[in-house]
Amino acid sequence: MSREYNLQEAKRWIRTAEDDLDTAVILNEKKKFAHSCFHAQQAGEKAIKALWYLADADPWGHSIKKLIEDLQSVNLTFYENVKPMIRSGMVLDRYYLPTRYPNGLPDITPDQAFNEEDAQICLEYARNIIEAVVNLMA
Repeated sequence: MSREYNLQEAKRWIRTAEDDLDTAVILNEKKKFAHSCFHAQQAGEKAIKALWYLADADPWGHSIKKLIEDLQSVNLTFYENVKPMIRSGMVLDRYYLPTRYPNGLPDITPDQAFNEEDAQICLEYARNIIEAVVNLMA
């Protein structure tokens, strides 16, 4: 693909990541902490995928940690810049499944399992990932 196409596709993904982060903030304000955590995870995932598209590569999977680690073989500059966020991605990855399904945790539902502290951590990590990606795209 062309550089211009890759940039436009990356912009679509980062814009969607930012929308997911906005949604996570709203859900946090409404005390829907499990859903806030999930949307923060989605924001981080989509932001990292924006880098993959910018690098003219197809991302696969939902693990932010793995998407960051696998960038190493796609674009070393991108990888080196987001490598410090591997731990943030690993934390956000924990919120991908159990925040959405009543059988994701034993004997409790997501609304009983996640709290404001969880949501605040997720929001912070997602913001940091998005900011790093936006800076790389500039």
